[in-house]
Amino acid sequence: MLQDIERKVLRIIANFSVGRRRTPTVDELCVKTGRSRSGVLEVLAALAREEYIEWDRSHPDDIKLLEAWEKKKGDHPPVVLYNQS
Repeated sequence: MLQDIERKVLRIIANFSVGRRRTPTVDELCVKTGRSRSGVLEVLAALAREEYIEWDRSHPDDIKLLEAWEKKKGDHPPVVLYNQS
């Protein structure tokens, strides 16, 4: 279950990417959330751990959205089947 700030940042990323066809920068997330840069970086790290986004602290503005909505309790990631040709 996501914390409120994590849910808020996830929704900002999703809405921003639909409207602008790109994900927001860390600075844009700071403005929209009112959080410090370090606070936003912590939230992004948590969202990456929970597999809502792909993100690496060494490239902070490179955010890839994987899941736009909070997962329900008991949801599991999809099973990927590989062709064994």
